[in-house]
Amino acid sequence: MPPPDPAATAAEVAADATARTIAAIWRIESAKVVAHVARITRDLGLAEDCAQDALVAALEHWPELGVPERPGAWLMTAAKRRALDHLRHQKLAAPRHEALGHETDLQHAIAAREFSEMVDARLDDDIGDELLRLMFTACHPLLAPETRSALTLRVMGGLSTAEIARAYLKPEATIAQRIVRAKRSLLEARVPFEVPRGAELQARLASVLEVLYLMFNEGYAATAGPQWTRPALCAEALRLGRVLATLMPQQAEVLGLQALMEIQASRLAARVDAQGEPILLAAQDRSRWNPLLIRRGLDALARAEALPGPLGPYALQAAIAACHACAASVDSTDWPRIAALYDALLQAAPSPVVALNHAVAVGMAFGPAAGLELVDALRDEPALVQYHLLPAVRGDLLLKLGRSDAARAEFRRAAQLAGNAREQALMQERALQSSNDARFR
Repeated sequence: MPPPDPAATAAEVAADATARTIAAIWRIESAKVVAHVARITRDLGLAEDCAQDALVAALEHWPELGVPERPGAWLMTAAKRRALDHLRHQKLAAPRHEALGHETDLQHAIAAREFSEMVDARLDDDIGDELLRLMFTACHPLLAPETRSALTLRVMGGLSTAEIARAYLKPEATIAQRIVRAKRSLLEARVPFEVPRGAELQARLASVLEVLYLMFNEGYAATAGPQWTRPALCAEALRLGRVLATLMPQQAEVLGLQALMEIQASRLAARVDAQGEPILLAAQDRSRWNPLLIRRGLDALARAEALPGPLGPYALQAAIAACHACAASVDSTDWPRIAALYDALLQAAPSPVVALNHAVAVGMAFGPAAGLELVDALRDEPALVQYHLLPAVRGDLLLKLGRSDAARAEFRRAAQLAGNAREQALMQERALQSSNDARFR
């Protein structure tokens, strides 16, 4: 076998480096490109197609010509040209389908050679406004929550369909169908590519925040699969949250969600060991918590608290996370304040899961018996019957009260209900530890 050609090897290395550079640039610039083109075409699906065409062109030309000085502008120009070509073709074909003499405003603009100027005027809009339009469109309430998440990751995060499928442990074909149906639904419903105003803004903003919150939570504690956390998914949700907070700095709940994600993300490295096994809060090495993310989170929370009005659900959760972040240990944590914050959260956004978390805080602040009383009141709650953390919490409280046999049964039930493989193993280990505690007590 002849030795490898050094020149060919060097060329392959250079091409691979260029491909990685393009991928990184695309992740940063894709949302801006899609937002610009969607502003022109009023069609999110077409906008993404044009942006993808621009990416393909970059992959074809940049390895040979080199990465341009302004790669974002290059991609924007390439995508805009494809959008203009499509619209011109569409309008040239229109007479075959329309009554003779019928012309739209766009046809008049083309005939008068004003089309490009009209498009350029649209592109002069502030990029922040266009990113907001894109985010509010991708998170439109007419789409199911899981579809909103997939579409948001696609058009705002720049993730491929395969990457999204891996993130949610779904078949790639399933995710692809969701995204296609989502874009079709938005087009058929003629959803305007705009940021809503007034009361509708608050309603739609809630949908946007919900998508980012669910996306982050799925990365922070995966509901299924072999890994307990998926940091890449958390990172994408946090990045989009930062974008939203930059564009809407006077919205307390936007800042609250950013603060919550920053602080929670600071703990990701400490939540698993070298083998990927879960490490619960009490056993985490707090020196591994990321101080930069904590500072960013506390700063965002302070800005949310400085705005008028009571704290909303995301800001309250951020305040709870801040109590943990500012404590040197579990024992030195201000558990009474956490219990009070959960009580406020129950008033602002009541849910069985919040009630369960409140019970945990009460148990830490005022003793396991007080916490167990609240947990037992939730045992018949329909939303928690199949929720693995209910028996997990109950088992922990029973163990602290010295009731090892009952605790072991709860941990075993938690293992049966858990969908995540790492969490199942953790609950089984806790059941075994409960047996040992009972044996040697």
